[in-house]
Amino acid sequence: MCASNRGAIMPPKALILFAHPDEDGSSAGASLLNRIEGEPDIEVRRLYDLYPDFNVDVGVEQAAWEAADVIVLQHPFYWYSSPALLKEYLDVVLEHNWAYGTEGKALAGKSLLTVTTAASQEENYRPDGYNKFPVETLLLPFEATANLCSMTYEKPVVVYDADRIEPEALKAAGEGYVQTLRHLLARRTGGEGAAQ
Repeated sequence: MCASNRGAIMPPKALILFAHPDEDGSSAGASLLNRIEGEPDIEVRRLYDLYPDFNVDVGVEQAAWEAADVIVLQHPFYWYSSPALLKEYLDVVLEHNWAYGTEGKALAGKSLLTVTTAASQEENYRPDGYNKFPVETLLLPFEATANLCSMTYEKPVVVYDADRIEPEALKAAGEGYVQTLRHLLARRTGGEGAAQ
């Protein structure tokens, strides 16, 4: 459990940072997000709606990170990384001596989870596949960011073949996403599912 500013014990909270420049054109990403939005103790921030001009409000965003225990970076897998706004967002929000550095302890102990949708099939992300590298390898900059900020980097959630995924497979991916978040939040309290 987390202590609030008034000393009351608050349940752990997840912050979903959704970074998709074309949410309407993303059935997989939007479906995953829609499945999460009704869950308790989850705040969703649609970065392209909030900052279409890329002018990120650093103070507001740092407060959102401070209030959360689990931070999720949800985005499509663009050019082996994330869309441009998410990179800009991390560049300006994760300030020295706030997120990292000798005085930067604001994020220490929090969890960082990447959730991404890839248009390509999973077999294309193998040494003998079209893209040559596993998605997890290509996401290493996010793990390095978590490490620098003294956060726990969680195993990424990757939905492959996102442009052609069958409805039942997408529904299962959404349920898996919810279960992953529930597990991470329960682990914060030592509750059910914490030892999984």
